[in-house]
Amino acid sequence: MSRPQLEVADVFREYGPGYLAAFGDSLLPDQRRVLSDIVRCRTAVLGGHVEGCDRCGHQRISYNSCRNRHCPKCQAAARAEWMEAQAKDLLPVPYFHVVFTLPEVLAPVALQNKRVVYDVLFRAVAETLKEIALDPKYLGAEIGFLAVLHTWGQNLIHHPHLHCVVPAGGTSPDGQRWVSCHEDFFLPVRVLSRVFRGKFIDFLKRAFRGGQLSFHGKLECYAEARRFEQLVDVAVRHDWVVYAKRPFGGPEQVLKYLARYTHRVAISNSRLVAMEAGKVSFRWKDYADGHREKTMTLDACEFIRRFLMHVVPSGFMRIRHYGFLGNRHRQTKLALCRTLLGIATQESMAQPCDPCESDGIASESDVHAVCPACGTGRMWIIETFRPDKATVVRRPFWPQRPMLRADLDTS
Repeated sequence: MSRPQLEVADVFREYGPGYLAAFGDSLLPDQRRVLSDIVRCRTAVLGGHVEGCDRCGHQRISYNSCRNRHCPKCQAAARAEWMEAQAKDLLPVPYFHVVFTLPEVLAPVALQNKRVVYDVLFRAVAETLKEIALDPKYLGAEIGFLAVLHTWGQNLIHHPHLHCVVPAGGTSPDGQRWVSCHEDFFLPVRVLSRVFRGKFIDFLKRAFRGGQLSFHGKLECYAEARRFEQLVDVAVRHDWVVYAKRPFGGPEQVLKYLARYTHRVAISNSRLVAMEAGKVSFRWKDYADGHREKTMTLDACEFIRRFLMHVVPSGFMRIRHYGFLGNRHRQTKLALCRTLLGIATQESMAQPCDPCESDGIASESDVHAVCPACGTGRMWIIETFRPDKATVVRRPFWPQRPMLRADLDTS
């Protein structure tokens, strides 16, 4: 039998108790829940069902997922469902990808004030894009776009940035025509960078004056207004990176492209290489070295710490829509866009794509799939079982690895 693929859950299962013993007092409730949910995901602790083939009798156990948005095993199904909903909102135009990055000097402030600073980041980016696009010097149109928050780099270091996917054009201010972008150019990145910096600093200062920011540990000195202003002055002198990629294909290509960014977590199971002697190794791309793929090895506790850095507050929206894609008037404004583009129907412009970077975990919706044993029969639920209540209430509990399909074969 081939060795099972290493998972983030395996790292948490093996080294989580030690991490909790050493650093548990400093963890937020959301981080504790992520640690617990990922360990329990796809195990008997959460219950599940038994599927049987209606032709050959082959059986397999499917355990329930934790559905935590930070779990690597749960995102493939969530991403596929979300992509299916987005397909109907795509327009038959090229799309641009624009990335706004928070300067490194402000990243620690964001880490201690996630909800406030990430909201400021979304607001500054949204107002920047809408303002510059509406300016007749650049485009002169109301645009719509989707923004996705990522807080990590390939090495799991805290690196807050927004990925924005924008249709190449928008509606004129009077709503009478569609204004297209140049085929290879969206908006000037230097202008975007300058305006983004100004808006972010303004909103951050307002948050400070309103008592919305808190500072702890090494950042405690910035609670003083004078020191905070000095930090802001340093941030203003740093580069505020805005990067715009060339436009990419039609709706189907856009869906596949979006799947690379939505519902992604800090690291997927597929990037893990080894776990031994208290160390965890994983693959990463070094963008500073020509995008070369390398292997990084961290102490297991450091790996867990870096992963938990990227847990966002409960209820925080990491994917947001703006302009004519804003939730409040989306259908009305999209109908106008289609009319101006000469599209007769509002049918989906693309078929949902297969989720990328999947960890090979079947979802509960895969029931009635083709039997993996005979290849002709269909799998049906023949038994369900609830979570073991006696087990769930134990604290902490680190369930064993889920039973493998090969363990269930009786042939």
